[in-house]
Amino acid sequence: MNNRTKKSKKRSSKASLIIKVSLLLVASLLICATAYGVYITKQAEHAVNSAHEELKGRDISALRDEKVEPVHDNVSILFVGVDDSENRGQGSEHSRSDALILATLNNKTKTIKMLSIPRDSYVYIPSVGHKDKITHAHAYGGTLSTIDTVEKLLDVPIDYYVRMNFNAFIDVVDALGGIEAEVPYKLHEKDEFDRNAINLEPGMQHLNGSQALALARTRKQDNDIERGKRQQEILTAIINKVSSVGSISKYDDVIKALGDNMKTNMTFSEMKSFLSYLSQGMPRIDSLTLDGADDMSTGVYYYKLKQESVDEISETLKNHLGTNKASSSLTNNNSDKANAVGDDTTNNGNSQ
Repeated sequence: MNNRTKKSKKRSSKASLIIKVSLLLVASLLICATAYGVYITKQAEHAVNSAHEELKGRDISALRDEKVEPVHDNVSILFVGVDDSENRGQGSEHSRSDALILATLNNKTKTIKMLSIPRDSYVYIPSVGHKDKITHAHAYGGTLSTIDTVEKLLDVPIDYYVRMNFNAFIDVVDALGGIEAEVPYKLHEKDEFDRNAINLEPGMQHLNGSQALALARTRKQDNDIERGKRQQEILTAIINKVSSVGSISKYDDVIKALGDNMKTNMTFSEMKSFLSYLSQGMPRIDSLTLDGADDMSTGVYYYKLKQESVDEISETLKNHLGTNKASSSLTNNNSDKANAVGDDTTNNGNSQ
């Protein structure tokens, strides 16, 4: 055997070894990725099962004929943020809702409409039979009372709810490595421990959990409407961060953050269905607001909603859900996309 043949065989053997090692590395990475995926899925399933809560006497909304399936139906989700700090003598069942955001999701267009309801809105609360601030509905009768109140106000079915306390909010933002958000003005606020520890400059800022919470809660220098817009922007920033590829490795921490600080009537299977909204990146989110006016005529501050605005928002959300009987003929003529985008962006909505 000549030297050329020996060298050729040596090169061939070396190339074969490199290919084998490369294939082994790829296989190892795939196994690790699969194992991590299974681990995360199991962790998420456990967290959601722990957070699952069925509301007594409410299988489905009275405004629905049958239970929806998010895998193919348009659905609504009410996000309820509560301050259940024992330092302020509240606890989860008697706390007021500090943030109320109603989201409708259109399965065909994969679009989302998001409405913030000002906490001091003067509305009828069915559980007590009289009008009061909507923030008190949760203190009167927990999540069920809040859901019934929102449904009564907007005539829109609430299919799912997610109740989250401040600890969950802070931990989720921190688990994601913080979020980017616009700070409208110089901000000096208390943190979750009621310490004067939050100091922010105006402009786009990278915020940790405590800072994001302070921004979401503040209304000293403006009002509830602007506060609601900030809460929507922060929620959108969180969705954006979760949908980014770079956050996959952080899902474990996010899941742990939610575990003990969240309650929902969604099952794990139903929750997984919403991943389709992130399949093509960040979905379109239209922000909506309710018009109203400050009222101190009774000596107590209320935000009196304009009925015209309530009716308009109700119509927009029902069109997006496809529950508006008056426009059912349009829906049947494949105008889902027109309903999803709607003309609300020209008056009450802002596309994110």
